[in-house]
Amino acid sequence: MWQARPGLAGYDVVDAVTFCFVTQAFIGPMQLFGGGLTIPERIRSGDIALDLVRPASLQLSSLSEDLGRAAYLFLVRGIPPTLLGALLFGIAAPVDAAAFLLSFTLGVIVSFGWRYLVSLSVCWLSDDRGVLALSLVLTLFFSGMMLPLHIFPGFLGDLAAVLPWAAMVQIPMDVYLGTTGLWQALGTQLLWAAALLTLGAVATRLVRHRVVIQGG
Repeated sequence: MWQARPGLAGYDVVDAVTFCFVTQAFIGPMQLFGGGLTIPERIRSGDIALDLVRPASLQLSSLSEDLGRAAYLFLVRGIPPTLLGALLFGIAAPVDAAAFLLSFTLGVIVSFGWRYLVSLSVCWLSDDRGVLALSLVLTLFFSGMMLPLHIFPGFLGDLAAVLPWAAMVQIPMDVYLGTTGLWQALGTQLLWAAALLTLGAVATRLVRHRVVIQGG
């Protein structure tokens, strides 16, 4: 694509190759294919009742576990293929490594916020497979995982840029490549992280009045 149309989406060939390999490092830490949380299984088994009576916040404890999981997968699943890509094809270094790590962390939190809401949907839906399938399609298409969102034309591109999924892949990569204003990028991620975590807190309150232990 970039050989046929140099400068497509504001990237040169090196930027495009970098985007391809670095975003592969996002798959595990951000669970872009969904999952990563044990809440659905605990709802189905009835163990969620124990979680809800504990003094610790279900949302915050789940977030802590997810951040630990993300850090581990970033090291063992994210860095090796990125280094391999750099060795074989050459990739650009981050313009600001500290800013990228901050943006990456915010992307993980946004991802958690979305997946937490999807997980809690099991309290209202006995089978979450349909929600998971829809979440997978939305996440892969609107995050920039399949193609950089800057390629999307007109209204579709404008819409994709302001949806929460862009904060998971596209925005961290823009920070990595230095193709966006840093404070605008981080501000967008913070806004979505706060919004999704707030919705998660509200949903958790509703769960306390709605949860039904299945099979018991």
